[in-house]
Amino acid sequence: QVQLVESGGGLVQAGGSLRLSCTASGRTFSNNAMGWFRQAPGKEREFAAAISWSGGSTYYANSMKGRFTISRDNARNSVFLQMNSLKPEDTAVYYCAARKTAGGLAQYQYNYDYWGQGTQVTVSS
Repeated sequence: QVQLVESGGGLVQAGGSLRLSCTASGRTFSNNAMGWFRQAPGKEREFAAAISWSGGSTYYANSMKGRFTISRDNARNSVFLQMNSLKPEDTAVYYCAARKTAGGLAQYQYNYDYWGQGTQVTVSS
């Protein structure tokens, strides 16, 4: 059974930083693109960042460029999201996602086959 488990969320003041981690079990994703999405209260889930299987290519939503950094460690079957200069509007549940088949970067939810349960990030003003 494939599982993605996120960790690292919490409460932080505006301007602060958090590092989210997502570790997969049940299969390896070293040949698959992975991504992060988020869902704020009362809003639809939105794309945050994606990373290629090698980590050589990344892609970000415009609102996160320059503040968020996605990375991965294939030896640990893990993907990370470093979030700096956090704003209250970054408050959301953050989800890790993985593609089932080898493929390029993707920003749409339907491109991803496996999802974690999410980790709450709350940014206070």
